[in-house]
Amino acid sequence: MKKYILKAFMLMALGAGMTSCGDTFLETDYYSGIDTEDALTSISKISTALNGTYYNLYHYSFAGNYAINIGDIPTDISYWNGKTGHFDGIYTFTIVDTDTYLNSIWKYGYKVADNAARIIEAIPALYENATEEEKAELELYLAEAYSLRGYAQLMLTNIFCHQIKVNGTDFSSEPGIVVINTPIPAFEKVSRSTIGQSYEAVLSDLNNAISHFDAAGGDRGQLQYFGKAAVYGLLARTNLYMENWDAAMSNAQNALDAANISTLTYGNDNYKALYNSETSNTESMFALAITASQNWSANSSGTLWSSYNYSPSPKLQALYGENDCRTSIFAWDSQSTPEVPKFKGGKFSHFSSGNPAYATNYIVNAPEMFLIIAEANLYSANGTINNAQKALLTVAKRNSDITSVGDLPSTKENLMSFIKDERARELFQEGLRLYDLRRWDEMAKVNATQAPNISFVYTNYKISNLVFPIPSAEVNTGYGVAQNENWSSTLPQRN
Repeated sequence: MKKYILKAFMLMALGAGMTSCGDTFLETDYYSGIDTEDALTSISKISTALNGTYYNLYHYSFAGNYAINIGDIPTDISYWNGKTGHFDGIYTFTIVDTDTYLNSIWKYGYKVADNAARIIEAIPALYENATEEEKAELELYLAEAYSLRGYAQLMLTNIFCHQIKVNGTDFSSEPGIVVINTPIPAFEKVSRSTIGQSYEAVLSDLNNAISHFDAAGGDRGQLQYFGKAAVYGLLARTNLYMENWDAAMSNAQNALDAANISTLTYGNDNYKALYNSETSNTESMFALAITASQNWSANSSGTLWSSYNYSPSPKLQALYGENDCRTSIFAWDSQSTPEVPKFKGGKFSHFSSGNPAYATNYIVNAPEMFLIIAEANLYSANGTINNAQKALLTVAKRNSDITSVGDLPSTKENLMSFIKDERARELFQEGLRLYDLRRWDEMAKVNATQAPNISFVYTNYKISNLVFPIPSAEVNTGYGVAQNENWSSTLPQRN
């Protein structure tokens, strides 16, 4: 199954050829591929096209590396030892609008969204002459295409726009992304929607995905394809960011129910086994099709968190208790020193081979759902402290010194403080920390140097202001994508 995802792309049915071919919106280079007018005229072509879209999602320029790690690298939970030049501009906040990582994220995120939109548009024409079995197959493909577009546009909005809600303050009227409701013809002028409209498009896609999974009679039940559990998980994440507390709780529970997960893994050996290989994480609802034989090698997330010298920050390491099983995956290279730490991969360790480049990205996972339920309970009119504690305990018991709700804070303020730290402990390397710090309006300390006695280049940084620039390669095409105004003024100023 996993090999088929990649082989389908190699057929060139969609992955490189279904977007516009010239200096138009989305594309600044020429690509070769099949004629778009004849591309999606059969179920088999839809299937191949869908797998090509998964490939673009899986690519290291998007969810395979850059779009995930940009959510952790410029935050307080990562540390760069300065010995290589990967993501260093992002880590040190010396960001420019020609940044390679930002340009790649934009380009591949829109490849996913645009290609998914073409699948969504093409499928209805195939229904008329389809058998009932074929209609169910088409419903499944529609569900996955909506999932892919929803996820891609959520990521693009979070990375290139202001956080939609910041501790209750609404920024939904600020500039969002160019929403891809339908494929955009070559040379057509475009404009950015608002952040609120961008989020509504995400919610619409994810809800449509659920409806089409139901119409199909279910999902594939395979980790490397989107299914109902993962989509409910993304709905929970999206509603959390929108501060739709009741919807966030409901969708998080739906995700857990769909995945048939009611508890988590505890103990050093069992926890470490979650990251043994690309399919070993029994708490995951969706993972990329990265394997020992098909991976990005030097461009992989595992390489970034090992030989490219990123590691958990001293601040993060200090947050774990002495008996927390999550530290069982923290190992250090034989050449590592306190002054120049060199990590061995963490969640990207791929313990079965010992090669971090082979490790996959687990994208939607059960622990996040329990943490969403806990946080939402603190702010929903229908939530309770006790329900927040119970959901939080499921994750917090990774520290074996915590055994009951009596070991957790009992007030809203203190419990929320614990949840913030628990999200740092649990979600490290899942690319969510930046959005947490922004939505909570944390005054952050970033760009740590001089290990082991850490000195932060920037302290008391209002990170909720941070907005990355739209890549200049896109803005300069002149097809209507406006730059984020004054984006450089949102970067931290040296103390």
